[in-house]
Amino acid sequence: MHHHGYSWLGEKKTFDRESIRRPPGQAPTATSEPDVHDRYREAVTMFPTADVPPLQTSHWLMKPASMIRGTWEEPKEAGEWLGHQLTEFAPRFASDEDRDTARLLLLVAAAIERLTWGGDVSLGHYMKGTVFHSVALVTCSPNLTTRGLRCPARIQH
Repeated sequence: MHHHGYSWLGEKKTFDRESIRRPPGQAPTATSEPDVHDRYREAVTMFPTADVPPLQTSHWLMKPASMIRGTWEEPKEAGEWLGHQLTEFAPRFASDEDRDTARLLLLVAAAIERLTWGGDVSLGHYMKGTVFHSVALVTCSPNLTTRGLRCPARIQH
């Protein structure tokens, strides 16, 4: 088991585009509404390569390996990376509560605990202005949420 880290910083309106954040699923039928066809086409085209966080955290594993920001065998190492991400962006978080150092330390500790038993971690923060920051740690080989997903980048031992 190992853990991959992902991060994204972008406009909130892009983050809100649900069709690019979910895999296409089943194709619409001939009787489906036109907007259903449009959303499906957008998902087919955009989801595989869009760096926008997927709706389900484990679906990061469906993305190209080039989107991985780090890989760690130990949960503590992955948690340290998460801590660096939060520390780097915290001064720009819109909420005073989100910038609280004690709270950020608790988030990192909880993330390490979750990774220890094979869970995934996904955090998002509104930034000042119209920007959203997302950071995720995804357990791989296997992922407990979506066991059928293959690892996008095996680590070398």
